Amino acid sequence: MYPQKRLHRIGMIARWRPVHLGHVPVLQGLCNAADHALIGIGSANRYSARNPFTLDETIDMIRLALDGRDNYTLIPIDDLDDGPRWRVMVLGIFGALDTFVTANPYVASLMSGDYEVVHPITLVPEEARIPIDGTMVRRAMARGDDWQHLVPDAVAGYMQEHGLDERFRKEFGLETLAMESVMDS
Repeated sequence: MYPQKRLHRIGMIARWRPVHLGHVPVLQGLCNAADHALIGIGSANRYSARNPFTLDETIDMIRLALDGRDNYTLIPIDDLDDGPRWRVMVLGIFGALDTFVTANPYVASLMSGDYEVVHPITLVPEEARIPIDGTMVRRAMARGDDWQHLVPDAVAGYMQEHGLDERFRKEFGLETLAMESVMDS
């Protein structure tokens, strides 16, 4: 498991929409790997079927998943639709890092000249890896299936208490299902 030595500062950007059980060991791994973790909330300026929760809602979900930890900072990162400009923005926001973490090959290519880049799976022991992604959760929500078992209990409770699952279904359910049928064909 990475890292072999404790890092001072580590950074990662993901959309985290919604925070699911696959995210939890990665978020914990970020905090475990370094004195301080910079956790970027990507596409912070987007609200769409792929980004169906507000920045504040996403912040709340991450805080619930990291309950009891305090060695991190949550940072909104806007989508600029321009990779080189986005890279410069991220460098200005994150500053010096020991390691940058991403599962996105394009982001890795943008940041590899500036940071040591690793895949998030390297932060998680094999036995703690959970093969869930946000698309799986959003599809289950759109279908009205049991999505709650795919997210931490505290996140499921938060989403239900605030009606986020119902809002998602009303606003983005049909679009999500249509994207699923296009991907399956």
